[in-house]
Amino acid sequence: MFYTGLHGLLHSNNQGVLYKTMNAVLSPVTKLFSSASADLCNQILQFFLNKISVIRAQIHQTNHVPDSVIPPHVQLQSFQPISLPYLEKTVAAMKPSGSPEDVIPPRLLKEVFPFISHNVLDILNSSLTLAEVPSAFKHAVLQPILKKPGLDPTDYSNLRPISKLPFLSKVLEKIVYEQMLTHLNDNQVMDIFQSGFRKQHSTETAHVRVFNDIFLALDSGFHVVLLLLDLSAAFDTIDHNILITRLQTWAGISGSALDWFRSYFYNRSARVMLDGCSSESQPLRWGVPQGSILGPLLFNLYILPLGAIFRRHAVSYHLYADDCQIYFSFKPTQSMQVLSGCIDNVKLWLADNFLHLNDSKTEVIVFNPHSIPATHQPDLNYLSPNVSTVISNLGVKIDQALKMDAQVNNTVKSCFYHLRRISKLKHILSVRLLKSVVHTFITSRLDYSNSCLYGISKAAQSRLQLVQNSAARFLTGVDRRQHITPILKSLHWLPVHLRINFKIMLLTYKSLNSQAPPYLCQLVHYYNPPRALRSEDKLLLALPNARLKSRGERAFSVCAPKLWNALPLLVRQAPTISIFKSRMKTHYFNLAYNT
Repeated sequence: MFYTGLHGLLHSNNQGVLYKTMNAVLSPVTKLFSSASADLCNQILQFFLNKISVIRAQIHQTNHVPDSVIPPHVQLQSFQPISLPYLEKTVAAMKPSGSPEDVIPPRLLKEVFPFISHNVLDILNSSLTLAEVPSAFKHAVLQPILKKPGLDPTDYSNLRPISKLPFLSKVLEKIVYEQMLTHLNDNQVMDIFQSGFRKQHSTETAHVRVFNDIFLALDSGFHVVLLLLDLSAAFDTIDHNILITRLQTWAGISGSALDWFRSYFYNRSARVMLDGCSSESQPLRWGVPQGSILGPLLFNLYILPLGAIFRRHAVSYHLYADDCQIYFSFKPTQSMQVLSGCIDNVKLWLADNFLHLNDSKTEVIVFNPHSIPATHQPDLNYLSPNVSTVISNLGVKIDQALKMDAQVNNTVKSCFYHLRRISKLKHILSVRLLKSVVHTFITSRLDYSNSCLYGISKAAQSRLQLVQNSAARFLTGVDRRQHITPILKSLHWLPVHLRINFKIMLLTYKSLNSQAPPYLCQLVHYYNPPRALRSEDKLLLALPNARLKSRGERAFSVCAPKLWNALPLLVRQAPTISIFKSRMKTHYFNLAYNT
């Protein structure tokens, strides 16, 4: 039965579900508590609610930093009713996940939906036109899970509440989300440097832009300080009244559309469920539901004024939901007053908006324009004790010398750990299924933000290549003494260094064709030679000057044109991204194996 289930997952190409299934088999989940009860559920729920109350009580509002309101020219005054075909398409595309209190389980509801679609359509359109969200749609079931394996579940601070909302409420939110997103995109409301939960954006695109800016600043002889701000329970402390005001003033939501959001936040509630036992329902006075579709978008809108503060102080920044990166270039003789003033204003604004900055978990790292760390650190006031030589930024470990050795070490360690786990199931899995599992657990880790690894040392590259070689030998079962190149060729795997180039070229193609975030599209430009030299368009990219070879050539805006211009013109002029990927892989495959 286990093999049959995995075989079905393989054909569905659902790598996320495959990952969860394999994890469940390799590390069976044990019950958090030996026995559940209503009292236990009430205690856990009360802990979660008290935690937010305590955080908000610790915040002292000052009202010293007024919002620099930039309202859009066009207002979204109402949500439009939808058609039946649109609803059917929306339901078909959604995952069958809902609440344990759903009258009809989501999988069954999707199967019988053709018979009840008209009734559902009436309910959803009534909500949109009357600006009222059904009360049943505003109740969440919280199911606590451990933040990390091995933690003590009796310490409730080790638990993370997962909100489960009714399936139909998610359908309604998806409809509102699409109409809101169209309005926000048409009016360019969203912060250009917000990468969280946005189409064509990812942690990797955020990494590429931040790394690019840091490398170019170092190449120009500047020092760079990077701060990673940590917000405590940011999604849960949001004030509903402030959010409604922000939707009106910053996002241009008005009329019945704004009334719909007032109804959406009014009288929300939650209960905790464990093994069939349930707590009493309690009101949720603050926060946006994290298990919802609208939650991440609403949070991004809530913190829109942060970008205005950074721009006013001329400090670079990048946001990924509640993860905030601030980086500032300076000369050794330059005062850090600009950065200190910016951070002070950020702290005041966060306090005014009931967002708690956890100073003890804020990470700071300082980069030197030379390859060795600076002996004299800048005066960062109260943040000086937080300065570290290695920090973890959106899943990537960054060291002071920017050699990425810490990230390579972490990747190698993680990959070999999972390779040993997978080996326990090798005897019951087919080669095809085993290959898919290896891609899910090993290749995905080798490829995660690997564009940031361009220009790393050959020793670091060889360590990553050793992981891929071991995975290839594990799949094929060949002896360690056999040469690895024919094995990789037979599996059609590109070596690690070419996989890095492949990722950079893919980002370059997307940037040139407006399929990447605007902050990456700004970095690459076609070369515009003098008119007398224009014989034909060769699709070459402009190559910025890089004074320091060890630094500048690792910047995306420098390394991307070099790699791009070295590709054959046939690859560069591919009409679609799928054709480009196919041609590029063929080119690199021929390059790697001399075919």
